[in-house]
Amino acid sequence: MEFRNINEIEDATQKSRKEMFRLGASLLFIISIMIFSANLHLGTGSFSIELIVGAMIGGYMAMNIGANDVANNVGPAVGSKAVTLTGAIIIAAICESAGALIAGGDVVNTIKNGIIDPALIENSHTFVWLMMAALLSGAIWLNIATAVGAPVSTTHSIVGGVLGAGIAAAGWDIANWDKMGSIVASWVISPVIGGAIAAAFLLWIKRSITYKEDMIAAARKMVPIMVSIMAWAFSTYLILKGFKKIWKTDFSIATLIGLIVAIVVYIIVKQVMKGQSIHMKNEKASVNTLFTIPLIFAAALLSFAHGANDVANAVGPLAAINDAIVHDGVASTASIPLWIMLIGALGISLGLALFGPKLIKTVGEEITDLDQMRAFSIAMAAAITVIVASQLGLPVSSTHIAVGGIFGVGFLREYLKRNHAKTLQNIREHYQSLGQTDVDQYIKQFSSASLIQKKQMLAELKQHKASIELTKKERKSLNKVYQKELVKRSAFLKIVAAWLITVPASALIAALIYFTIRGIMLP
Repeated sequence: MEFRNINEIEDATQKSRKEMFRLGASLLFIISIMIFSANLHLGTGSFSIELIVGAMIGGYMAMNIGANDVANNVGPAVGSKAVTLTGAIIIAAICESAGALIAGGDVVNTIKNGIIDPALIENSHTFVWLMMAALLSGAIWLNIATAVGAPVSTTHSIVGGVLGAGIAAAGWDIANWDKMGSIVASWVISPVIGGAIAAAFLLWIKRSITYKEDMIAAARKMVPIMVSIMAWAFSTYLILKGFKKIWKTDFSIATLIGLIVAIVVYIIVKQVMKGQSIHMKNEKASVNTLFTIPLIFAAALLSFAHGANDVANAVGPLAAINDAIVHDGVASTASIPLWIMLIGALGISLGLALFGPKLIKTVGEEITDLDQMRAFSIAMAAAITVIVASQLGLPVSSTHIAVGGIFGVGFLREYLKRNHAKTLQNIREHYQSLGQTDVDQYIKQFSSASLIQKKQMLAELKQHKASIELTKKERKSLNKVYQKELVKRSAFLKIVAAWLITVPASALIAALIYFTIRGIMLP
């Protein structure tokens, strides 16, 4: 009896022990940053308690980016079972760190997205307090969003922080409201474009492969084309966004290099497909396996590009604090020292490993069911949308694009399922007077037909040329068919609500933090 009670206590405390480990590891990382940054500047004559505190906040922000934002890159791959959760974390941690360190950039804008006017900031001390407040507020909001399982934009979090702290420091006139208007527009633009592109790719896959009688033969023809398009998109994306620190080029050159890569990938994949598809069964599960490896590569490439770009959300304000303290002034751009970039890279990887699984499961499993084909469509949408939006000058969020792609795939499936349900009800109502056997026979014939044959059968029904006929009243009753929900509405509403309040919430937190810091620092 006593042993059983002890085991029950052990089971009950297992979750709390894991949480304590995560909290302890996080605190150890932040304390290590404090010791490292203090020793780094101790003998240089530029020792500053503000810089040490800023470095600690930067590390905290980096961990929250890893916990929340990285899930969008690997979540669909995990949800589709293309890679395990552990494998995804390892891939993302390596690629995020590599992206941050190799291609993370040498210089960063001190005022994120130009949303406030630095000329209205009184002095370097005010600027340092502003950046500290913005960084801490963004990190706190990301922490809250991660705790409730809502993937939000880290860029919007830091933008809201800068806006709120800037207004607290210099009043409403400091804000660039035109720029804020474009950021608000991105709340709609990003998910809509991402969802539309993901849905279009999935529909293309269905129509060109899974709706065919011989799916394997269709896959043998179409998969190399689709994978080569993915290679084209990701090559262009990485050249423009991921390797801009190493080599900066224009869109046309990046597109041309991407096209060359795509042609090479097409030749390789086409040869691999010939051998891989010989013994496959003619079923959807077989087709799904063909997208597994491309999907893993997509997750890795998205993580690399994310590390190269979004690490600036953690280290950008910290670099601005460092520059203001060292040069005793406010500059429009600031260099990023290696030690600051290391804080960002390590913080993102640690946050992903410790707290990332929660959001990865939310993105990959709790919004809608994903398989490899659907996840592939989402990855394609993420890459293509960023490329198109950057060329058109549209402000978009990688988080909103990825999650919007998941919504797009889910709502497309709902639409297709609903239409299919209407068709089957059409058949059942028509055959109702003839017996269940005739109903089952016709439905079986319809389900096994190709897309062209299905269209022909439906056309015959509408034209009253089929072996059965429906009255006008029976056809109208199809509008009352039940609507099958394949997107979890509670998750949808929670995420959209979190998106809408990200900027105002982080702005409010930043203003409160700024006033607190100023109250402490002023004599």
